[in-house]
Amino acid sequence: MVQLPLFEPEPGVLADDEWGRFTHRPGLVPRATARRWFEQLREQVGWNAERRWMYDRQVDVPRLTARFRLQPAPDQPSPPAAVLQAYERVIAETGVSFDSVGLNLYRDGRDSVAPHNDHLDEIAPGFPIALLSLGATRRMIIRAKPPRRRVMQVDLEEGSLLLMSYETQLHYTHGVPKTNEPVGERISLAFRVKPRDEALAQRASGRDRY
Repeated sequence: MVQLPLFEPEPGVLADDEWGRFTHRPGLVPRATARRWFEQLREQVGWNAERRWMYDRQVDVPRLTARFRLQPAPDQPSPPAAVLQAYERVIAETGVSFDSVGLNLYRDGRDSVAPHNDHLDEIAPGFPIALLSLGATRRMIIRAKPPRRRVMQVDLEEGSLLLMSYETQLHYTHGVPKTNEPVGERISLAFRVKPRDEALAQRASGRDRY
């Protein structure tokens, strides 16, 4: 397993080649601000406990979730103020006008997300995914698909931003594994740009997967 240094050859760049670009920015949000956003979201968001089919049976999703449109239709609720403030900070850092955000609440070390890549029909081609972390630090495992098999481990600290280019979803998986170590609650905000035709269809139907 290869754990790449975070600050070589360019500060914050984990990988940057034809397989895609990962950058990690610790301390993007000051700790006091990140803590305030965490507390507001923990209390104000209507968190969902989801179930999904896996291996011919329904299982609990090992985390709580929520989803918001960042430019909601008139009949849709506006995101909490903390989400909009985080959105402004992420735009200032990336220059990307994301239009949706998915939130995950990891309650303890038993909560996790399995290795995966985003479904390509649910993200707009050419646009990155920005992952802002609040609360306790959790480790993300980024693993290249064959033939490279490169593995990167990134500790997602409070107030940090991980930016994944569109191409990374073709060539890598990413996940947050369970841990037996004592760990506090964590909230992640995953900012995405939805495909335009899907965004229009979702607004018309009132459904929203992110």
